[in-house]
Parts: sequence; structure tokens; C-alpha cells
Amino acid sequence: MTDTSSMSADIRITDVIAHPLTQTLPRPTVTSWGQYSEVSIVLVEVRTDAGIVGVGETLARFAPKAYAEAIETLLKPRLIGQNPTDISALWRSMRRALSGRSGGMLFEAIAGVDIALWDILGKVANMPIHRLLGGMGRSEVPCYAASVNWGEDAFMERELDRYLEKGFPRIKVKIANPVKDACRRIALLRKRAGDDIELCVDSNWAYSLEEAVEVGRALTDNRYFWFEEPLRPEDEAGYEELHRRCATPLAAGESNYTLDQTMRLVSNRTLSFIQPDVARSGGISETRRMAEFAAAHDVQYAPHIGMSGIICETASVHLAAAMPNIKAMECETDESPFKTAITGAAPGADRQKNGMLPVPTGPGLGIEVDWEAVRSLRVS
Repeated sequence: MTDTSSMSADIRITDVIAHPLTQTLPRPTVTSWGQYSEVSIVLVEVRTDAGIVGVGETLARFAPKAYAEAIETLLKPRLIGQNPTDISALWRSMRRALSGRSGGMLFEAIAGVDIALWDILGKVANMPIHRLLGGMGRSEVPCYAASVNWGEDAFMERELDRYLEKGFPRIKVKIANPVKDACRRIALLRKRAGDDIELCVDSNWAYSLEEAVEVGRALTDNRYFWFEEPLRPEDEAGYEELHRRCATPLAAGESNYTLDQTMRLVSNRTLSFIQPDVARSGGISETRRMAEFAAAHDVQYAPHIGMSGIICETASVHLAAAMPNIKAMECETDESPFKTAITGAAPGADRQKNGMLPVPTGPGLGIEVDWEAVRSLRVS
């Protein structure tokens, strides 16, 4: 690790390298969208003339080379020669690479760079990111297991048992169509889990409004603590109507890129939980704004991770540790090389105890990347 004790704050970015990575999942993820057997991310490496290297992660599940090209052709020219600690100025400059409305792969690309810049800032300051964000004095944060995959009754019961054996007190269940099967399995899994386990569901936009109302009744009857993404994210009026007709709290936000896309459903409290993904929602900078806006409206923050890697997970832990309104962060339990091979840090699923994850204490993200492992996963 580079000694930063006498380092000048006047350091400069010398290179930005985007590493497109792809892996075959050891166990397919099954949602209402279908079955995922292969997934990708982009690891972003930001180098400086001081020898400090920052790492970030971009949510790039498909076509990772397209994301890598966007980072290196659109964003890199705006970063070379700049001070990496001027994060707000650099974020605004990167945002202006798109003249239209916020969103899409460019904002996911910005997210990866932004995380890397915060990693550099922490290394320069010799402080973990959660302390740079203000800190709440937490040494651990609550998490929930993700997820019980959608499938036949017996399959979903086995999935649930796996998480119960790992000691998770909070577990997420994937649900889909047909509605009658979803409602039956909601009751089945509640009975199997017992009353003391907190259960929530994620439907990945599976339902129409009326279908969501019917599913919501089953969730309320079986004491699930949230109903995640029941409708497509653009249907804000639909969410507001569902909120009026469904007693189970609503959760959403992983599909939002910026604060302005979050404001309506948070400010009117249609959502009880906001779930931005740091590798999509403009990185640590913009995700922090979203979480703090939610806190100002008494809406809880629940970081989304999905099929991401250890960098996204670690950045999410830092945010969860620093935000006053944390409910619980997602803890993916797949044996993904993105979580097990890229760094020496064990994935959260292996480090959690009774649904609590330890907070990193090292500078920046607090992890070191194994670049040989990165090269082995890189798409040629």
C-alpha cells in the first residue's frame, strides 16, 4: 500500500482503465425476467501520479465491452490531468458527456469512476470512506439474504432452508407470475420460516396494478416487510395508487439513476424503502444524495446489490454505515468469482453473523484488488 503520510493533495489522474469482466454463475439466478446463467461487470481502475490507485465497479450485466469503451472514450478525456479529490467537479464534468436526460449506461459508467475516486480520496486522507461521508460510528450494518429464487414449491423451500441454515434473520424471496402461484408460495414460505424471520419479496416489475394489489393482500396477510418493484419504474402514478390500496410497505429505486428520479415517490412517501444501487446510481456521490433525501422524508435506505461484485458490495457497506436511515443492505449469497476472487476479502455472505456485516476499517474502500484474478476474468 502506498504511504500517503507526507503526500501533497495536488495529485493528478494519469490513467483510467476499464476492465470488462464476465463470469458464468455457479448457480443460476431466476427472477420474473428469466434465468441468468452468465453476468458481467466493469471494474474501473483510476491511476494517479502519486502511485495511488482507486477501484470502482460499474453495473454492466450485459455487453461489458460497450461500457468499457464508453468509460475510456467519453469519460477518460475529462479526467486525465485532473485532481481526483475534486469529486464533485469531476462528476459534473462526466455528466456533461451526455446532453440528454440522466440515465442509461453512461450513468452506470460514471458510477464506476465515482467509486474509484472516493477510494482514492480515502487513501489520500488515510480514512475509510464511511468516515469521509460523516460516519455514524457503526462497526457493523444489518443485511438480508438475497434471494430465494423463483421456482416450484419444493425448490423454493430448499432455497429458504439454505438461508435459514446460514443464520440470516432477514430473507428476500423472488416472486413472479402466475399470481395464484405467487400468493400460495408467499404463504408457504412464511409458514416454513416461522414468525420470527423477516421476509420480503422482489417481483422485478412482474405485475400490472391489479395483480400487484392481489399479491399485496397475500403479503399483508403473511406479514412481509416490503413489496419490492411490483410495477415498472416509470409508472409512478401506479405506485401511488398501489400505496393507497396495499398495506405492505413498498420498496423501489434500484432502477433510478439520479436523485431527481427518486424525489416524487420519496417526497410523497409512496415508498417506505429506497434502494439505489451504487454501481448504477451515479456512484457514491449520487447514491449518498438519494439516501440523505430519503432520510429527510423519513424513508429508509436499503442498498441494492444484485448480481454484482465485491467492489459494489463494499461501497454499499460504507454507505450503509454512514447513512442515518439504513434498514438493511442486500447480501447476495452466490459463489460468484466477482465476490470471491477479485480481492482477498471474503464476500459478505461469508462474513455476516446473525444478519450483521462488519464495516471495513482500512483507507478508502479498505480492500486490495488481485489484478491477476481480474485479468483471468477479463473479456478479450
